[in-house]
Amino acid sequence: MSNMLQEINVSASGYLPKILLNNEENKFEIAGKSCPENVHKVFENVLEWIDKYSEKPNNKTIFEFKLDYYNTATSKILFIIMQKLEDIYNEGNDVLVKWYYPEDDDTIQESGEEYDDIIDIPFELIEYDA
Repeated sequence: MSNMLQEINVSASGYLPKILLNNEENKFEIAGKSCPENVHKVFENVLEWIDKYSEKPNNKTIFEFKLDYYNTATSKILFIIMQKLEDIYNEGNDVLVKWYYPEDDDTIQESGEEYDDIIDIPFELIEYDA
């Protein structure tokens, strides 16, 4: 019996990122711009979802971050998400973070490198043409 979690699928709009969490299709993505006024309101259900998911994760979890802009409050949430992924990894599960950054964006590249340094899970930095 698979872990029936309600999919989270939010389209990007304005200052809100695209959020896709689907354990059935094994797709986990946060993309676009993220500078909501109330970051906790936007990400509260995401953090709860990951907590539930962590009880019975897929054999392999590939979590993709493809943000082209985000605020400080969002960066703290991203760190919490990665800590939760690290917990899943430390339980003996296969976890990979893919951090995409626009080729001309040193800030997002360096943020990815910082997360990679602090979080002890497999981490790929992937440049793309913006």
